[in-house]
Amino acid sequence: MIDFLVVHEDGRPLTYTVEDLNRYHGFGFPGGVAHAFKVMQRALPLLSPDAPAERREITVRTPFKGQGGRDAFEMVTRATTEGRYTIDDGLLALERGEILKGYVFVLGYRGRQVKLIIREGIVREEFILLGRKPDRTPEEDQHLAWLKQDMAERLLRLPADEVYDPA
Repeated sequence: MIDFLVVHEDGRPLTYTVEDLNRYHGFGFPGGVAHAFKVMQRALPLLSPDAPAERREITVRTPFKGQGGRDAFEMVTRATTEGRYTIDDGLLALERGEILKGYVFVLGYRGRQVKLIIREGIVREEFILLGRKPDRTPEEDQHLAWLKQDMAERLLRLPADEVYDPA
């Protein structure tokens, strides 16, 4: 299983591991970092099958608002600071229900686009419900932190094509 990402900057390779992305992001949302890592592992070879994509030409549109995901995309693509990262609630997959509706990512590169959706069974309902709960207790916050780390670990054990599918 591939455990890194490679993009180009001006034709020169840059390699990123999930550990690199977590060091950039910090500790708050490891699941979001893992989601973005898997999305890029899945999408970039589809967008640029013959060579690593030029990082500053990749676009990202998603309804996913997680800070870990945003930071991971930023580190690899610089899309946030360069205006190529867009939160788009129009992409919400409402037909997939409350748990899965926000796990939609559209990446673009040199006139090509790929839309990815998460497979069923990856995101736990408890994770979503507890994350949205206002006024969590300290115990609930602790459990949510565990659920975030659990999400990251489960995602990272799987090949990207077992997490996200083209839609």
